[in-house]
Amino acid sequence: MFKGSLVALITPMRPDGTMDEAALARFVDWQISEGTHGVVPVGTTGESPTLSHDEHKRVVEITVEVARGRVPVIAGAGSNSTAEAIDLTRHATRAGADAVLIVTPYYNKPTQEGLFLHFSAIADASDIPIIIYNIPGRSVIDMSVETMARLARHKNIVGVKDATANLARPLHTTRACGGDFCQLSGEDHTAVAFLAAGGDGCISVTGNVAPRLCSAMHTAWQEGRVAEAMRIQSRLVPLHDAMFAETSPGPVKYAASLLGHTSEHCRLPLAPCAEATKARVRAAMGEAGLLN
Repeated sequence: MFKGSLVALITPMRPDGTMDEAALARFVDWQISEGTHGVVPVGTTGESPTLSHDEHKRVVEITVEVARGRVPVIAGAGSNSTAEAIDLTRHATRAGADAVLIVTPYYNKPTQEGLFLHFSAIADASDIPIIIYNIPGRSVIDMSVETMARLARHKNIVGVKDATANLARPLHTTRACGGDFCQLSGEDHTAVAFLAAGGDGCISVTGNVAPRLCSAMHTAWQEGRVAEAMRIQSRLVPLHDAMFAETSPGPVKYAASLLGHTSEHCRLPLAPCAEATKARVRAAMGEAGLLN
């Protein structure tokens, strides 16, 4: 259903902290022209925690309008409030998104049964395909393969963004959920290894600034050019490292600012990147051939 290089879009902002709608529209169009296989607005990389609900919904609307069906739009719609997640999911459906990405509820620390009931309630309330976003590093909880298998029986729950970095996980998920259950890596470093373990693609942070390289890597894999995919992966490793030298999306927004797509501004509580981090980002972009 969804495969290849899908980019977890940044949300461009002006230096005064206001959302830059025109820059967002240009950025989405650029991503598609560079070969990105799908776009994911208002996830963590899009600073969804600090966007107002109106801003959140507007980002989804702009992304869908600009994409015009050329690539899938998987809209972030998660919350640690089930009712809020249902509202965001219904809005994404009305806006024309192809699917929604629903993160495991952060801070609340629900049990596995609570996770099952949360995702079931969202899936029951909408007909749009749902991708589970399992990211224990940010949400503290880890959805078990057993719980995911229960949820995979729901017709609207079609896949997972797996940010566990556990490369045994996709093997067990395939056995438990079936080969049609879409599995997308949430860790840039593991993209090719995740594909080799049965994955379908990656929702990428690095793709914000290296969309053509990330797309080419996935296309090479899909076409059986494994050695080429691995060469591109090796080229991207320093850039992946730099994108996570500080809390994301700080480094990737700085990198995007170097390419002229937006300011480096992130909303508090994310601080501006340290000068050492900026130097590391510039060096990695130069090594990858992204800066003259």
